[in-house]
Amino acid sequence: MLLRRLSRMSLAFAAGLTITLTGAVESQAGDGQLLYFNHAYGVLDRETADAIEHSGYLREFANFEVRTTTGADGRVWTGRYLLGRETYVELFGVGDLPEPDGDLGSAGLAVSSERDGDLPEAVRNLHDEGVTDPFEFLQTRDFGDGVPVPWFDGVFTTDQYDEFGAWGMEYRPEYFADPRSNTEPPSFPGDVGRERYLSDGYQDHLLRDVTAVHVAITEGDLGNTVPLLKAGGFSVWPVPGGVVAKGGGTTVRLDAVPPGQVGLRQLDFALNRPVAVRDAERIGNSELVVGPGSRAVWTFTR
Repeated sequence: MLLRRLSRMSLAFAAGLTITLTGAVESQAGDGQLLYFNHAYGVLDRETADAIEHSGYLREFANFEVRTTTGADGRVWTGRYLLGRETYVELFGVGDLPEPDGDLGSAGLAVSSERDGDLPEAVRNLHDEGVTDPFEFLQTRDFGDGVPVPWFDGVFTTDQYDEFGAWGMEYRPEYFADPRSNTEPPSFPGDVGRERYLSDGYQDHLLRDVTAVHVAITEGDLGNTVPLLKAGGFSVWPVPGGVVAKGGGTTVRLDAVPPGQVGLRQLDFALNRPVAVRDAERIGNSELVVGPGSRAVWTFTR
């Protein structure tokens, strides 16, 4: 879902936020993981996006769909989705979205709670990370009858970013209660988790979940993102050119680059079962390598 459109078009919040990428920046959240990788999105070149949309291979590899969603203020977006057990990927092509969100290289990342009340705790942690006035909001969804249904609560550190936006989120009970959401019953009291939100369609395909994401972003966007990851319980440390964050079974690599070089670089997946032979599939200007073993890697070039 493209909350960057919400932030750029609907929000009036602005904040200045910088970080220093020297020395240790390990997450100080000592109470365990609060926010987990939910999904990532990226805007790809037209050729690659069209190849993804019409790929028969991807329909076999993953629980794949092309879906149009109506969000807050009637804003509409159509994405190409690869859906796993708890995580997913949303891919767009240049021109699919209104500018500047439809620009080549635009991308985003969402982290979400598994238990009711964990997002507010992460928001409190943001203050410890130097975000004194985070913007909290309610995102709604329209199932086609013109009546907005509460979808999730969310938080941004700032709406002043270049091409990459990251947000924290917690699904609302009203959304789970709506039969049109096609979600699952709770597994425990307060269950607002990702597995409940997504269907079990992944079981009929190879792709199980996203295990790693690599995105090239501007230095300013990097400074806006790190506090959110740390507040959610990710361990974050500097590497040459950027940072790596780990938590909840997912690794996020963010490289700081000039604006003209931003974009989604790589996705790593866990598979439902191991495959014996390496299979490389060219999809537009990208390559998906599946196996051998229980891992797949999808790399993207601009």
